[in-house]
Amino acid sequence: MNHLRSATSPYLRQHADNPVDWRQWDSAALAEARERDVPILLSVGYASCHWCHVMAHESFEDEATAAVMNENFVCVKVDREERPDLDAVYMTATVAMTGQGGWPMTCFLTPDGEPFYCGTYYPETPRGGMPSFTQLLSAVTETWRNRRDEVDQAAGQVAQALREQADGLPDSELDVSPELLRHAVEAVLRDVDHRYGGFGGAPKFPPSALLEGLLRQHERTGDEQALRVVASTAAAMARGGIYDQLRGGFARYSVDAAWVVPHFEKMLYDNAQLLRAYAHLARRATDDSERRLPLRVAEETAQFLIGDLGTEHGGFASALDADTHVEPGGPGVEGATYVWTPTQLDEELGPDDGAWAAEVFGVTADGNFEHGTSVPTRYTDPDDTERLDRVRDRLRQARDRRPQPDRDDKVVTAWNGIAITALAEAGAALARPDWVAAAERCARYLLSRHLFEGRLVRASLGGAAGTSAGVLEDYAWLSTGLLTLHQATGDPGWLEQARALIDTAVEHFADPATPGSWFDTADDAEALVSRPRDPLDGATPSGSSAFAETLLTASVLVDSTRAGRYRELAEQTLQRGAIVLARAPRSGGHWLAVAEAAVRGPIQVAISLPDGVAPEAAELTAAARRYAPGGAAVLAGAPNSVPLLADRQPVSGRPAAYVCRGVVCDLPVSDPRELEAALVSGR
Repeated sequence: MNHLRSATSPYLRQHADNPVDWRQWDSAALAEARERDVPILLSVGYASCHWCHVMAHESFEDEATAAVMNENFVCVKVDREERPDLDAVYMTATVAMTGQGGWPMTCFLTPDGEPFYCGTYYPETPRGGMPSFTQLLSAVTETWRNRRDEVDQAAGQVAQALREQADGLPDSELDVSPELLRHAVEAVLRDVDHRYGGFGGAPKFPPSALLEGLLRQHERTGDEQALRVVASTAAAMARGGIYDQLRGGFARYSVDAAWVVPHFEKMLYDNAQLLRAYAHLARRATDDSERRLPLRVAEETAQFLIGDLGTEHGGFASALDADTHVEPGGPGVEGATYVWTPTQLDEELGPDDGAWAAEVFGVTADGNFEHGTSVPTRYTDPDDTERLDRVRDRLRQARDRRPQPDRDDKVVTAWNGIAITALAEAGAALARPDWVAAAERCARYLLSRHLFEGRLVRASLGGAAGTSAGVLEDYAWLSTGLLTLHQATGDPGWLEQARALIDTAVEHFADPATPGSWFDTADDAEALVSRPRDPLDGATPSGSSAFAETLLTASVLVDSTRAGRYRELAEQTLQRGAIVLARAPRSGGHWLAVAEAAVRGPIQVAISLPDGVAPEAAELTAAARRYAPGGAAVLAGAPNSVPLLADRQPVSGRPAAYVCRGVVCDLPVSDPRELEAALVSGR
């Protein structure tokens, strides 16, 4: 019997009609494996994963293959986005056994959950040195039945290795210092692709956290090379096919080094982080020509988040699928919604506009994708902007009439926290109150549907909360989002909610034996083969680096009774993470961003507003948000209304900005130009 129909994960529901007797991960599944004395077949993926769909179509929808699975295994399906703890444990085992990881992930476990054989995608027939999936099933079954001692020994060794790897970062004598940050940046810059932008070769993933870290390095030191790398990478991505030239939003990655052909899935976490980076880059531009591209991309990416990923309840959906089902019930076709031919452009626009659009968007007869189709790119900006807007609008409308990729409507706490942070930060800095309002709607939804007796759940679907417990990144990013909203609105309620979540995270995720070290799962969460804690930043920042930002930001916003403790925890966390910046800085982009803010103080700009309407207030606040570096705390409000404004009064009835670096403060200023000079000169 298939048990997935009631799941709160769209990915699991995609498999509800499989002839496989899928179960969700729970104690009953493990108990059944013990009772039947069979191994567990664990299949891990996510809704927008192309190769997950391929393996499902080839194997899980096949009656004969399903019969073999059902007879010899307890089959468990897991959504990696809903259970990142399970994904982390078994991905570590997969990489250790095979030298690489990815999804779909296919693991064979003992009834105690110990892995003894792991891999990724397996084809329906032998291919490229890989066995077929049914050959693998037969081999594992034979080994389980006839060589159990070998299975038990291998599983025990793997489980012990997993527990040892979960010990966290090694001790070091490193401190977070300007010298360490310079070393990390120099190492990162050695890997720059000077031809196409970004780092390394194909496939290329958007280096979102690294861009933010390099921007903050430039702001602190004036490093022009760091700024050039950020600007060139941002431009290359924004003009390539990885960016949706008609509707906005970035795909997961580019299959080539030049950012032309994407893997078409669009993830919330990528676009939220990139909104933050592009909005920050737009603030650092020195003239309109530099500002135009990052500002446009920030605006279009925010619109993509709100318009395409926004849910009816106020949260943001997880992803758009890479595939489109062109024929109802048929297999998905990758990129079908997004690609064009010159003929299709002519049909929609007429021959004149069609030929013009083909030139602007790089659509050719040979194509840059499959079957003579082209992914639109945009390497020039036409002078005729009215024509461009008209053509883009007509092509968007035409594309909207095509079959569309499925949307994973699961609302993940951490990723929505990143979106709240990005929308509130960018909205405040770029004078877009509608973005701040969208962030507030999302925050209210999460606090009402994801928070139960002070504890977070990982995700919800259709307004109904799931059962998976929140992990460290969920607490970290939601708290950071609430702290950002507190700064954008001045509302003390957001600060209080953030403080409560931070205190809960400190209580349940800290390693009591190692100050500054954090587990990714809570102390009262389900016990797995090992308790995961991954310190490296990947597609999203690690839970530890994300929580370092939370603690550092909170330390300058809360009252004095908590500020010292939060600051101490932030410093301990950064000290533990310093080894990442020393040894693997490409995997420490968010560590770099937080460390840059910490080395500067972080900077605080408290703007004390007098009673009534002061004409200078808006201009002074705008200057603070425009020129304050990344990671700074900026807040405007009435004196003593929130902790950052305690004992800070307007000056002679005029708004006054108090700029502090750590515990050292400048004299208050009321002139926006003086405030700009104070913030820029402090770089």
